Amino acid sequence: MATFSKTILENNACWYKNELVSNILPFWAEKGLDTINGGMFTCLDRDGNLMDSTKSVWFQGRCAYSYSYAYNNIDKNPKWLEVAKSCIDFIEKHCIDPQSGQLYFTVSAEGKPLRKRRYVFSDCFAAIAMAEYSKAVSDSTYAEKAVEMFKHIQYMLNTPGFLEPKSMEQARGHSITMILINVAMVLKQVSDDPVLDLQIKESVDAIEKYFMHPEYKCILETVTPEGKMIDTCEGRTINPGHGIETAWFLMQAADVYDNPHYRELGVKIFDWQYEWGWDKEYGGIINFRDCRNFPPQDYSQDMKFWWPQCETILASLYAYKATHDVKYLEIYQQAHDWAVSHLKDPQGREWFGYLHRDGSVAQNAKGNLFKGPFHIPRMLTLATVLCNQILKEYE
Repeated sequence: MATFSKTILENNACWYKNELVSNILPFWAEKGLDTINGGMFTCLDRDGNLMDSTKSVWFQGRCAYSYSYAYNNIDKNPKWLEVAKSCIDFIEKHCIDPQSGQLYFTVSAEGKPLRKRRYVFSDCFAAIAMAEYSKAVSDSTYAEKAVEMFKHIQYMLNTPGFLEPKSMEQARGHSITMILINVAMVLKQVSDDPVLDLQIKESVDAIEKYFMHPEYKCILETVTPEGKMIDTCEGRTINPGHGIETAWFLMQAADVYDNPHYRELGVKIFDWQYEWGWDKEYGGIINFRDCRNFPPQDYSQDMKFWWPQCETILASLYAYKATHDVKYLEIYQQAHDWAVSHLKDPQGREWFGYLHRDGSVAQNAKGNLFKGPFHIPRMLTLATVLCNQILKEYE
């Protein structure tokens, strides 16, 4: 590895750790943690003032995972476990429907149920929170809860009529297929239940069989039950960030299972999605594309959200680990530079989430029901680990 690249990785690894420890995690612990009811508020303005006390159940799990993950990989900071435990306790006390066992989507500050959706993403994020926290505190009861929750997720997905269908027409969705790889991978750290290995294999097989479309060199978000492209605006949608996230999930799984095929698939998907997503005029990963190059339908089609930029940093590092091809370090550094220069608030704490296509800030809030302590701290934690692994492996 070139000296220039080694220096970049050394500097970036230090920068990621410092940004996580001195900016991102302290911001949410100080501004978002509900010290009265427990759990995390995420609807914060630029300075961290509370805009809305509605709590995202997604983020109770995501937050607990992020703080536990940083504890396990960066620094044994007891404050981080305190935050994680607050969110997990809030989930167990307020966020699970006692009738169905499904988690809500939003609740009030006190934990009153406000909304439930047809999806199981709240459940997925609660499961990874339980697993990562179990690892942090060496308490197997949380690992058992995580696996139990995972099996209930599978039950909900596989039981006809349990979850209201999104459309009258049958279709397969990429989002739940890919996220189950990540959930199972996190749970595998604390459980050897064979259901986890089986789910990973089934999800990877489904991605290759149904969602990878070589004729368009992309991952499609929604396909027919047989994996055919649905020739509508929605059916032709490419979400570059989602596919890039899938790519590093597969490359991570390849490392765990020592599976060259998973690695090959991950690199291929990253190449495809990066080509569709990277804006050659303004930089950054764009939100949506149409596989036939029609104008995308989504209103945020040409915006640059925070999370695809984070996923690109991680996927490019994994791609370099997988191939030793220096082009991925160049992609990585470009993605890193663009994200830091456009998303990090130069006059305050945390990062912006929503940018126009040219990289200007669309709105300067630091959080809402969908943005909070997850993609950025996960990226900062894992990027620190990956940079140091690459330096160690190729020094």
